[in-house]
Amino acid sequence: MTALLDVRHLAVSLPGAGGQVLPVIHDATLQVSRGEIVGIAGESGSGKSMTAQALLGLLPERAQVSGSAVLDGNTELVGRSGRAWRTVRGTRIAMVFQDATAALHPMLTVGRQLTEHMREHLGLDRRAAEARALDLLDRVRIPGGRGALRSYPHQLSGGMRQRVAIASALACEPELLIADEPTTALDVTVQAGILELFDELRRESGLSVLFITHDLGVLAALTVRAYVFYAGRVMESGPTGELLLRPRHPYTAALLHARPHADDSWTLPEDGVTRPDEAAERRTQPLVTIPGSAVSPAAAPPGCPFAPRCAYAEAACTGELPPVTEVRPGHAVACRVLPDLTEVPA
Repeated sequence: MTALLDVRHLAVSLPGAGGQVLPVIHDATLQVSRGEIVGIAGESGSGKSMTAQALLGLLPERAQVSGSAVLDGNTELVGRSGRAWRTVRGTRIAMVFQDATAALHPMLTVGRQLTEHMREHLGLDRRAAEARALDLLDRVRIPGGRGALRSYPHQLSGGMRQRVAIASALACEPELLIADEPTTALDVTVQAGILELFDELRRESGLSVLFITHDLGVLAALTVRAYVFYAGRVMESGPTGELLLRPRHPYTAALLHARPHADDSWTLPEDGVTRPDEAAERRTQPLVTIPGSAVSPAAAPPGCPFAPRCAYAEAACTGELPPVTEVRPGHAVACRVLPDLTEVPA
């Protein structure tokens, strides 16, 4: 399958105090095919959001970006100027941010925010833009139609605001949608509805999605392939099912064991009912943690950045960066040891 987005050896550095240059993304390579939802997972500060911002030219001023990120085989994203981004950002690639409240302007109605860039980029008049805005609200299942268009963001619930943000991102029919932890602040029921919406958009319109999350349950429910980031590097990549059930990198395995109730299966029992005694037993089990603290990409030690926290680390792990090894077709691991990890219970 031809990649809609093909990122090769992406590196990002930010200006620091005293003229320092701080590396935050190291040699990231990833692909997203048409009609595919691909996940990026990892702890806070691992470089997930910074990668997304680099792909949209939203990095701070004086940021240094190298490598390549090609959209649809013909549009290089790295090195684009501010004016050149107008033909890509919002039209061919759009982004849904984590905090819809911050992403939406509090002083503008939903209708104004949905129609303004449609009129700018698609050349629609006011009536046509409003008709398309109504269609978008219906598409993301926001009731109320014209009443919703007249509302201000603070008059909507958190879930509705996030749906408005998704509608706004879809307004100019992008080929690729980047979703940066769009369900983090939502309750479980609303979160499930948002995830269902993303999958529905993929099935109905062939939309490609790069979905950033720290929630491995969300990763399992939505994505077909995934990339696990740590300290600005891709530690493991491959089909989501393989990553979650047969991880090969110690960091991926540690994340899986550290999630609450790590002995849970990824699906409910056949009858869909969790027994009270089973739930109570899981609540009494101690949480597993990863030793030490996550390291920032700029402060990563030589060699494998996870080595100081890794139970399988050897002397060679602290000297040179680990090679990237394909352990199965499409499943790659940046690890020198490749220990025999216990399978995550299914």
